[in-house]
Amino acid sequence: MATGGPQPMALGDDAARTLANATKTVPQMESISPRWLVHLLNWIPVEAGIYRRNRVTDEDTVDIQCDNFDESPLPETFIDYEKDPREYRLKAVHTILDVHTRVSDLYSSPHDQIAQQLRLTIEAIKEHQEGELINSPDYGLIANTPAKQRISTLAGPPTPDDLDNLITKVWKEPGFFLTHPEGIAAFGRECTRRGVPPPTVSLFGSQFLTWRGIPIIPSDKVPVTGGKTSFLLIRTGESRQGVVGLFQPGLAGEQSPGLSVKFMGIDRSAIASYLVSLYCSLVVLTDDAIALLEGADVDKFHDYAPKYRK
Repeated sequence: MATGGPQPMALGDDAARTLANATKTVPQMESISPRWLVHLLNWIPVEAGIYRRNRVTDEDTVDIQCDNFDESPLPETFIDYEKDPREYRLKAVHTILDVHTRVSDLYSSPHDQIAQQLRLTIEAIKEHQEGELINSPDYGLIANTPAKQRISTLAGPPTPDDLDNLITKVWKEPGFFLTHPEGIAAFGRECTRRGVPPPTVSLFGSQFLTWRGIPIIPSDKVPVTGGKTSFLLIRTGESRQGVVGLFQPGLAGEQSPGLSVKFMGIDRSAIASYLVSLYCSLVVLTDDAIALLEGADVDKFHDYAPKYRK
């Protein structure tokens, strides 16, 4: 038998959520990348902040001969060095992080506000560091590739022939190719079109395309201009006369090699300030440690669907 009056209702989701604790992530920032280049370089501590690259001036002056059986005198020789070798000074990247003490006091559960602000600031500085290692007009890889080590693509998209030509320039223990992710995609399409899909290799727990056994490393810091990008081939290591990174060891407040965080105090407005600094540079020890392919077309419609090109 029906009864009068309102019927009881179940507790709704919106009301229930007022008593529930939400599980919160730390702040996510899309610009953070793996920064493979930084991991693949060999890093050398520079305690005085200056690194001097000494080179031989003229290798043709070295005169080497086999023993003379008639016991006549052997030629004397010596190897001369540059009189004014290039010196590399560590470059500094600074920023100041400001956090109101009220924010850090009241809103640091479950995640510490200062720790998260510092984490994101450090990530941004490290992203800037990789960009400078590639693009700095002073010490960047692109600017410091000698003219004799630069080639232009034979066709529109990057081809296996182009990468083979880079290998002829850096044939002594080449370490890795470096290009924009769009460059890797364009190279992969060209290899597939030719019926020679490149194999992959596992590094740092990730899969990378390879060519002739050399991994092709992506970095979004390699410029793409007008639908074209570059490929670099790099040999690394001081003992191999390759490319090396430089950093300052033993910094006060050191968080990682060459990077420090220093507390600067609290002002009268209750703002706490932190100085975040990164010191680094890069050196190409010999000319044949690096080669650059310029003008590689990364347009995915190149040669495949001309009707889409305007």
